[in-house]
Amino acid sequence: MNRLIIFSSVLALLLTSCEPKEPDDPPVPPPPSTGLTPAMARDSLYYLMKQWYYWYDVMPVVNKENYSDPYQLMEAMRYKPLDRWSFVADYDEFLAEMSGTFVGHGIRIGIDESKKARIAMIYSLSPLYAEGVRRGWIIKTINNVDIAAVIIAGDAEAYNNALGPAEAGVTNTFVFQKPDGSEVTINSTKKSFQVNSVLLYDTLHLSSGITGHLVFESFIEPSAQELETAFSFFKENNIKDLILDLRYNSGGYLYVARKLASYIAGNTPAASNTTFARLTYNNKNAAYNTNYPFETTSYPLGLTRIVFITSNITASASEAVINGLKPLMNVVTVGDTTHGKPVGMNGWEVGEKYFFWPVTFKMVNKDNQGDFFDGFPPSKVQIDDITHDFDDRREYCLREAISYLTTGSFSATKGITDIRRYPQVSEKPEWMNNAFATQKIK
Repeated sequence: MNRLIIFSSVLALLLTSCEPKEPDDPPVPPPPSTGLTPAMARDSLYYLMKQWYYWYDVMPVVNKENYSDPYQLMEAMRYKPLDRWSFVADYDEFLAEMSGTFVGHGIRIGIDESKKARIAMIYSLSPLYAEGVRRGWIIKTINNVDIAAVIIAGDAEAYNNALGPAEAGVTNTFVFQKPDGSEVTINSTKKSFQVNSVLLYDTLHLSSGITGHLVFESFIEPSAQELETAFSFFKENNIKDLILDLRYNSGGYLYVARKLASYIAGNTPAASNTTFARLTYNNKNAAYNTNYPFETTSYPLGLTRIVFITSNITASASEAVINGLKPLMNVVTVGDTTHGKPVGMNGWEVGEKYFFWPVTFKMVNKDNQGDFFDGFPPSKVQIDDITHDFDDRREYCLREAISYLTTGSFSATKGITDIRRYPQVSEKPEWMNNAFATQKIK
């Protein structure tokens, strides 16, 4: 089975029966069914990189015998001037993450302008969400540790010691300050649960018309159904414009990205049979170059303008959506410059122990626009205002998006010319900053 994924470290596209037909799987030596050792996996990776790596002709020359496992070899062979993303993942952990299975408290913690730690994001099935915790709540301490000071110092060891391992059953004591100024102590036990990639969808009744508002956090397997529910709601409410918040979306499966873009573009003549993304492999694998058109959807919007909320975390599949829609409509962005990942990856499953995800292709839109390694700069620079929830019209980015849609311009307040970035930490694995072209080639 072939898969493509697009994250800020990989491009992910999960091919199903309704996807375009792929070429036959390429000739890759099959991994042993039993007795797989780290050295054997390392050797398989070495072969793959020589054949499939997008920058195979400029990657470092290495002696594979100097590396004990594929993790070390991947780091040694990466073409570091451009490649920040190629990685090796544990097989079970990767599948669990991409299916939406999560173990932890289900939160992202950020530092605000006054150097306080706050909840920047929280999943709806998080144990803390059930206690009423929401984005914007101040975290005073975790297990009596001033977590803001730890994050500002960049002390990973102290942070990990404070929260403990990512295992179900680990309990942490949080002291929060709520929006009304009161304090509350909550004992939260980490658990396994299904994440929601759609964090919020609603409508804003503006002077310019009914506007859809969608906060979307990752392109994973459950996302397709979540997006169908959201766009069914938008279609029913006959929205005129859309504010799409991708500030924490670092990528995922390309088939989900294409579906999202297709809902937005609609079943219009401009979008029908039009390229959403074109994938180009290295010169050894040109036969695998593939064109992915927009698809027909059940809830097409056919919008003429859209406002994206972005950050330096916005990556890969998210950037593919922005890039794919640019030739079809007025695309405006608010926030920070995006991550900058115009390439994607194929995945190789090795002995049900590893997943290899090297960068294997570059990605452009219908006008052959791509190579956005520096990211997409925002039309209006604005910080991530974690003091307000996503649907609070006082939140800086949402406020600017509304200003643009209602007046045709951004607020008259002096804009930020040099974005101020404040640290954030997430329980997600680092490799989730990727775009996977989930073409899982066996």
